[in-house]
Amino acid sequence: MALRVVVNGDVTNMDVDAVVNAANEQLAPGGGVCGAIFAAADDPRLAEDCRKLAPCPTGSAVATDAYNMQAKYIIHAVGPIWKDGFHKEETLLHDAYINALKAAKEKGCQSIAFPLISSGIYGYPREDAMRVAMGAINEYLKDYLMDVFLVLK
Repeated sequence: MALRVVVNGDVTNMDVDAVVNAANEQLAPGGGVCGAIFAAADDPRLAEDCRKLAPCPTGSAVATDAYNMQAKYIIHAVGPIWKDGFHKEETLLHDAYINALKAAKEKGCQSIAFPLISSGIYGYPREDAMRVAMGAINEYLKDYLMDVFLVLK
């Protein structure tokens, strides 16, 4: 079990136990990956579940059912909005990945697919986001077995 990078992939179509939603603190449906995941789940209960769990602080993660997706669970991980790199963005992004992995483990997941959290509308520089993602995931995999996919657009 290891980290694999998928280029030109779609996190909503991965054959995994859990997919990660790049969520906002209110866990509200949004654009980009978040919008695609809500659309793929195709069930109003997802938004209801998220309302009950919100707010979710930046750096945290929570799990919901995935409803009509191939995955069993959606792990909603809240990454930081990039400001300038001097507002704990790296620590918060690292924590979002670690907490998503912990949430998946708590649900008994053997596999998980991540988008590159915070690299879209949140403006985190892509190369830096990739470095933080790979570092956090590899750190987690030193102690726990799980198939992890980092899905890039």
